[in-house]
Amino acid sequence: MTDPRLSAVERFYDFHPINAKQILDAVAARGIAPEAITEAVLQQHDQDHYGGTAATDRLIAEAAVRADDVVLDICSGMGGPARYLAWKTDCDVTGLDLTASRVQGAGELTRLAGLADRVRFVHGNALEMPFDDASFTLAIAQEAFAHIPDKPRLLAECARVLQPGGRLVFSDILHRGDLSAHDAQRLLDGMTFSEIETLDGYAQHLGACGMTIVQRLDLTAEWTRILVERHAMYRSLEPDTVARLGREHFERYDRAYEHFVGLYRSGVLAGALIHAVRGR
Repeated sequence: MTDPRLSAVERFYDFHPINAKQILDAVAARGIAPEAITEAVLQQHDQDHYGGTAATDRLIAEAAVRADDVVLDICSGMGGPARYLAWKTDCDVTGLDLTASRVQGAGELTRLAGLADRVRFVHGNALEMPFDDASFTLAIAQEAFAHIPDKPRLLAECARVLQPGGRLVFSDILHRGDLSAHDAQRLLDGMTFSEIETLDGYAQHLGACGMTIVQRLDLTAEWTRILVERHAMYRSLEPDTVARLGREHFERYDRAYEHFVGLYRSGVLAGALIHAVRGR
């Protein structure tokens, strides 16, 4: 990778508070042995996106996921949504993630859940996807694209790997058109969010690569509430985070997240679920 913003994303998730060890420790704290782990157990701990399984259920309904779908989860992280989709719909899922440690952790959790026959994870860059043209019927992502620079190239890659008529259903962090350069830089430095897009900007980029938006849902109010609660949850992990990564790391992340949540509270940032279809 030559873009330092992508290298920063990889480092960011190497040291994220939610990781395979933290998930397995939470499962063990419930008195569940590794051999007793199932998807029903993991899904209470591994949905590292806004809204948990309810948000993934909304995505499943919006995308009308079928058992015969071949799904790509872009920026799949710890693999929670990928496993949940396969478990709930019997579809086949491939997760793509930039951070090798999360690909490894996602694979470990998937094997423990007994889903490795339907879910696998690939280490790779969403701007240069290691897949053939027209490989998937559906691509999904949840709050991931804000980390990726060059949205036109990203969406062109999404269109390339989708079959004609394939669907792209994703949620993302947006801005309303008044994000200052100062706040944008702080989001890049603290949260590795680069080139945060507007809803109109996404519509233009999707249209340029032959995709049409068929649905858009405003999630801003819901996400503002969730992010306040999520910040409190991260703060509750302070002892573990400090023990694992040090006091400086915890305080730096806490300041960055407080700034991020503040931009939602002030109405600068927004969120949406977007469903687009590739032309035939």
